[in-house]
Amino acid sequence: MKHAQPTVPSVRPSACPGLLRIVQARDGGICRIKLPCGRLGSSQARAVAAAATAYAAGVIETTNRSNLQIRGVKPGGEGALIGALLAAGLGAGSPGADDVRNLMVSPLAGLDGSALVDISPLAERILALLQDQTRFHALSPKFALLLDGGEAMAMLDHPHDLWLSAMGDGDQALFAFGLAGCPPHAAGDAPALAAVARDQVPALVEAVLALFLELATPEQTRMRHLLAQYPEGDLLLRLQQRLDVPLLPAGDWCRPTPQPFAHLGTHAGRHVGGAPALGRLGAAQLQALAELADDLGDGSLRLTPWQSLLLPNARHPDAVLRAMGRLGLATGASEPFARLVACTGSAGCTRGLADTKADALALAPRLPADAVVHLSGCPRSCAAAHVAPFTLLASGPGRYDLYQRGGAGFGRLLARDLSIQEAGERLATPPDTWSSTP
Repeated sequence: MKHAQPTVPSVRPSACPGLLRIVQARDGGICRIKLPCGRLGSSQARAVAAAATAYAAGVIETTNRSNLQIRGVKPGGEGALIGALLAAGLGAGSPGADDVRNLMVSPLAGLDGSALVDISPLAERILALLQDQTRFHALSPKFALLLDGGEAMAMLDHPHDLWLSAMGDGDQALFAFGLAGCPPHAAGDAPALAAVARDQVPALVEAVLALFLELATPEQTRMRHLLAQYPEGDLLLRLQQRLDVPLLPAGDWCRPTPQPFAHLGTHAGRHVGGAPALGRLGAAQLQALAELADDLGDGSLRLTPWQSLLLPNARHPDAVLRAMGRLGLATGASEPFARLVACTGSAGCTRGLADTKADALALAPRLPADAVVHLSGCPRSCAAAHVAPFTLLASGPGRYDLYQRGGAGFGRLLARDLSIQEAGERLATPPDTWSSTP
């Protein structure tokens, strides 16, 4: 007996994948599943694994925006794949809202006792604002927000169109905010624009989004585009006119630096994190993680902006850690795949000049213990939203130019046209001992 194909809601055209919009790549279609605050129930994880097996190549990627995407969607299977994901509750709460659920929070939001503020209630209100107000559905699928409660585990290096970060604790906490950037947490970082009281955060978000849509032309899809035309002071004045309370000065506030690699291993004695090799999970791995979450956790998983997963509230953290290791996930910073990032490369992307995933696998056993490296198949740098300490930028099949963070673009060019073996040898020696780049 044939089953009717599920009805797929209409979706606007875009080159950016979504749950409802399958975008074609060299290795097949890509379906991106945007997870509210990175959260995924175990039954939803099973649904993703089953759909990836039935209608795609069984390859699931963790993204640097705490989402999942299914690669290799088969021709003719798009509708059934989307229908299975919608049936699992992975769609937006209202039609047209799938593209705009781009709110990043810490994977430990609501769980970290050391955080200044539990931002979970605020996050729910902001997500509802994005979903329920249809005018905001016109925002670009890449338009992104950050809500930071001061957690020890936080990604602060991804630029956001609007970011908000807690400056104090309790109900009277203030939130600093800025546009087209990141919370200041190191010397030389751009300062916050201003601050608002905790209870004014939703109103501020609504005002910023409304102002952006009012001023931006169709070509100005991101806040940085708008800032190229309107100075920050002008936007701040226009923003104040939309609010019922005065904006407050943020002064020289600087956000404490989060713990490096806190997303791996055991945190606070009960939250366990692991990173799949190069951000890729097989369907069987995700299925096993769902079972682990049910057996030894609270039945949920949280995706992180480091292309990894967190199993919160583990009842036996050591057992969960061992199980993740058996599944092939890196659980400590000393493991090579905890420190390697690679884009899809030429195997799945027409822009890729090298098979970065395969080359990263070859580099892993040669990677020095303290090196963090991003392999990019082209200058777009899709796999990393921030500049890595070292970048290998493909110049051709199996060949890379090596850069070190610092300066514009990928940073300082250290060497040209290296093989993976040569790159490993260079990375194993201090950069200041190298000869000048030809």
